[in-house]
Amino acid sequence: MPLRLLILLRMRSRFNITNYSELGQRVITAIIGAGAIIGGCIYSEWAYFAIFGVILAFSQMEFYKLSGLDGMLPLKSFGTFLGVMIFIMSFLVEMQHMPDKYYFLIFPMVSLIFFIKLYRKSDKKPFTGIAFTFLGIFYVAIPFSLLNLAAFSVDGSFHYEVIVGSLFILWASDTGAYFAGTKFGKTKLFERVSPKKSWEGSLGGAVAAFLTAYVLSMYFSVIPPWKWFCIGGIIIIAGTYGDLIESLFKRSIAIKDSGKGLPGHGGFMDRFDGLLLSAPFIAAFLKIF
Repeated sequence: MPLRLLILLRMRSRFNITNYSELGQRVITAIIGAGAIIGGCIYSEWAYFAIFGVILAFSQMEFYKLSGLDGMLPLKSFGTFLGVMIFIMSFLVEMQHMPDKYYFLIFPMVSLIFFIKLYRKSDKKPFTGIAFTFLGIFYVAIPFSLLNLAAFSVDGSFHYEVIVGSLFILWASDTGAYFAGTKFGKTKLFERVSPKKSWEGSLGGAVAAFLTAYVLSMYFSVIPPWKWFCIGGIIIIAGTYGDLIESLFKRSIAIKDSGKGLPGHGGFMDRFDGLLLSAPFIAAFLKIF
């Protein structure tokens, strides 16, 4: 074997992310993923659109795959297609490349689920599959689509600060909760659903989230400081519930992680579960206030 090829193979084995501890994998994945997301959002609205469209597609496919493990038969491909189409539509409307009247296309599009299921002769419980197909759209696709409304909520123009800032707060909350819970966690937060989560961890996450909101308020002036603190409060509460709800879903089908796509973090839903419940509240808050 040539010496150069041998060196390359050894270097590749050394930098294989699976060779690191779980914490090491978690940190490496977080750095690479966060860098790609933040860089894309700052670069342009179209880069943001592409990145979050991909995240949405993978997250929704994970949801349908997990539903299948529990014996459900959702329309995986068509449900994911509809979710991505809703995301695309909301982005184009906010970009003013498409009139908002086209939102009415959503209703006949999702109604096609009934038509398709009608011809699936092998389904013994078709309406269960229909219900989980709809749930994948409302639980995963709609929150990601509402991020588009949040990003354009200030003056009708794309502001990456809203998305990046919200993600920073969410990540700070998750990280603070992880380390505070690991070191000080004693009092269980919701033991029936998630035995490892503690009140101490939640407090650590809240402190980290509000500190991050304070720093953001000094550098991201696109919205006033009080709104950053409100977004921080939304993420602390809704993000925690989002994590618990996904834990409840996984516990109901007896699995640990939603997938293996993100080493150290599990699947895409494991990483973005807090965002799924936070995004609707953030979008509503910014649109109303």
